[in-house]
Amino acid sequence: MQDIIPFVQQNLIMSLIWVGVFIALIANIVKTRTAQYKEVDTAEVTQLINREQGIVVDIRSADEFKSGHITDAVHILPSDIKANNFGKLESQKSNPMIVVCKTGQTAVDIANHMAGAGFENVHVLKNGIASWSEANLPLIRGKKKK
Repeated sequence: MQDIIPFVQQNLIMSLIWVGVFIALIANIVKTRTAQYKEVDTAEVTQLINREQGIVVDIRSADEFKSGHITDAVHILPSDIKANNFGKLESQKSNPMIVVCKTGQTAVDIANHMAGAGFENVHVLKNGIASWSEANLPLIRGKKKK
């Protein structure tokens, strides 16, 4: 125990890096536990869709959506969601909503916005549509008819 102070003094930069990593880890854990959404994997998404009438909200661009989307996914642009223009989702705020983007990064911001707008059960597909494709789950090609 008495060797810690001399070690830190001799290795100040490395010690500061370790403290920074530890703080970042704790902040990430706190953020995950207090988030207004839940991050789910592909198996959980299929359960939400099949057992709880979950609705997939695809926020990718129109071209990306046409190139392949989850069956019955609703395509809404992030700009529409940020403008509180939820369309037909407005009447289904109590249903599970699964927000999907390309890699899972953009979906977090949109999921927080949806939760703040009164959606009760918001989820984000971990690693986005990329994880769905990697799991060899089906994608619908072409534009979905409304």
